Amino acid sequence: MREFLLGLRLLFGAGRGNRLRFFLMAAGSSLGVCCLALVLTIPAVLDAHDGRTAAREPQTTSVGKAGAGSALVLERRDPHGSRPFTRMFVARGGAHQQPPPGLDALPAPGELYLSPRLHDLLHSEPGIKGLLPGREKGLIGAHGLADPDELYAYVGTTRAKIAHDADTGALQSFGYSYAPVSVVEPSTLTNLRFALATLVLLPLAVFLSVCARLSAASRTRRLASLRLLGLSTRGTQRVNAAETVAAALLGVLLGLGEYWLLNQAMSRSGLPALRWYPADGALSWTTVAVCLIGCPALAWFVGRASARGAAANPLAVRRTAVPKPPSKWGGLLLVTGLGIVTGFCATGLTDHPATSNGVFGILLVGGVLLTGMGLVLALPWLSYLLARKVAGTTQSLTLNLAMRRNEVEPGSAMRVVTGLVLLVFAASLAQGVLIEFEQVSRPNNPVQDYSMPLTDLSERQQERLTEVPGVRAHARTMESWSKPTDSGIPPQATALIATCTQLTRLVRSVEGCQEGRVMRLVNPNSSTDPDIRPGASFPFRLRDGQRHLTLSLTLPSAATVVRPYDPSVVGDASVIVPPSLLPAHARPQSGSLVLDSDSDPHVVRTVLDGIGAAAPTVSVEPVGVNVDSLQQIAVIETLLVLGMIMGLVIGVAAFLVAVTDRAVERRAQVTAITLIGARRRTLRAVQSVQVVLPLAIGLTLAVVTGKLAESSYLITGGGAVFWDFAGVPVLVCAALGVVVVATLGTLPLVGRRIDPELVRRD
Repeated sequence: MREFLLGLRLLFGAGRGNRLRFFLMAAGSSLGVCCLALVLTIPAVLDAHDGRTAAREPQTTSVGKAGAGSALVLERRDPHGSRPFTRMFVARGGAHQQPPPGLDALPAPGELYLSPRLHDLLHSEPGIKGLLPGREKGLIGAHGLADPDELYAYVGTTRAKIAHDADTGALQSFGYSYAPVSVVEPSTLTNLRFALATLVLLPLAVFLSVCARLSAASRTRRLASLRLLGLSTRGTQRVNAAETVAAALLGVLLGLGEYWLLNQAMSRSGLPALRWYPADGALSWTTVAVCLIGCPALAWFVGRASARGAAANPLAVRRTAVPKPPSKWGGLLLVTGLGIVTGFCATGLTDHPATSNGVFGILLVGGVLLTGMGLVLALPWLSYLLARKVAGTTQSLTLNLAMRRNEVEPGSAMRVVTGLVLLVFAASLAQGVLIEFEQVSRPNNPVQDYSMPLTDLSERQQERLTEVPGVRAHARTMESWSKPTDSGIPPQATALIATCTQLTRLVRSVEGCQEGRVMRLVNPNSSTDPDIRPGASFPFRLRDGQRHLTLSLTLPSAATVVRPYDPSVVGDASVIVPPSLLPAHARPQSGSLVLDSDSDPHVVRTVLDGIGAAAPTVSVEPVGVNVDSLQQIAVIETLLVLGMIMGLVIGVAAFLVAVTDRAVERRAQVTAITLIGARRRTLRAVQSVQVVLPLAIGLTLAVVTGKLAESSYLITGGGAVFWDFAGVPVLVCAALGVVVVATLGTLPLVGRRIDPELVRRD
């Protein structure tokens, strides 16, 4: 305790510069703590979303087994654009029923309870009123909604209107132990946590260590003086640790406050595809405990380690003796981590690649983390070896000065480049996560079909829908009509109203199509309906304004061989009819409008949003696509981008903090060399080489080890892509950009003014 108090007295009594450095340490630590709290809170935000969804889920039984007094519920989930739109139809029973979360009572027939976002949407798009029969009674409370932007409604109705629907159930209660549709699937959430840990937590540990090592040289000289005055070895280490711990504690308090402000702002503005309530992102006791214990503990160990040299040999510090070479133990961590990830990569060359199940998943995470930590700890030793080799052989004054400084003090340059090296290493892993997620989320089909009933669309809406951005082809279908008979359902045929050009865009391949002719559609990969044969006649009902027409089509012998996508709306069509064959302004009474786009999730969301804007009330069937899955894809992409942004911020912040601190510490040496005649241009070159050469070593290792770690992740993920060669040029360009930034960051180290006061004691 005595050493701790001594450290605090030295902190506040060592002048304005020392106090300024202390507050810089605290400010840097606060940024790291804010990022740490954000990463730790993301799972809580997702759990809160799923918890509210599970709490309102109705538990039902079949209508036949329910009593006469039980309430009935019918759920309808439709897409409004690329977002789910849920309507819960509720018919009250005779007995009292507990309402769902967010409501005080079950809605009576004709009553309507809307989410706030749906309430606003109803006023901006009155056309969706047809989907919400009744008068608005109130809003659904926050604890009854998954997020503030959810489109959800409780519609009161009578038992007679929904009792005969096959999806209607008798209500028992509300609430399940799990959400029917999770915002992120558990298996995907595991990969997401791994990605965030690599992208954020590993650079964050380095950044906090850099903040704890500010002004290391001057602090080491001061600690050596205390040791020479009689302070014990452990006491000297505790004095230094007291200062770093005090800065870390202040940084924790500031960082938690910064996170509180950030949560309030982000929860109200939201992220793309992800919104939450402020209470969802509130700091939990676990998060506060991790920040309050973890960050000061890291500062304590860093502070004790940085004071070890001054405590063990204070005379060498005061007389600036040549320090010992860096430890080789970091290289052992790097070799161990590389051995693990290389072993996983080797299994990718066999017929039975490794998986991430069980102990292999833990081993993979350990190998990646060991590789990252070993990369950081091995850099000083590698830089020392290179500097010693180059300084002993070069004839260049610039190289000699730069390498001798790195040989004497390899840790100084390492503090500058470590954050940037880890940034490139994490970027490679981020590529692997994105590749694996794209393999999981990307549909097998290269195209996506959307089907909408023609009876719900006006001519103007059909024109607007065909012009929606992302739509690459369109057509119409119509269903034949026959009067039912006692013998059974009469045969039916589906006609595709399109040109051969439109048909070509809607299917994989077309053979033998002739423009302007009615032709049968034959799919060689599927069985043929015996009723669909040449000579068979089918009537199709049309409507021209108020007139009703009947078009009778006889299937010709001429056929077009098509190979449709699976699934596809066009695959059900039996005959292709040229649009010119229909009377002008005539519309099929039974049919659908078919749109076609690329299957990329971004394109699908864009098209669905365009459909929702052009025809808000139309029922859209995105063939083979689950809108909830689209929403999940958008959420995961948002979280990954957020993690990459935090990693970028932390890496750049570590560089700025370290390069500023190094500029202050190096002022005396730069001034001394300037006074003996070195030119400013030479000094600038020396400063750049001191940083760029170790950085080049680190970036080369980061690219190699990062690609190995990425490949091991892809191999154990079980996807189709094992070796991401396409990502190498991007990573190399990123590494070159980092070199340019580091070079520019070293230029201000040599100023125009010469202050002899900096070297008067020497």
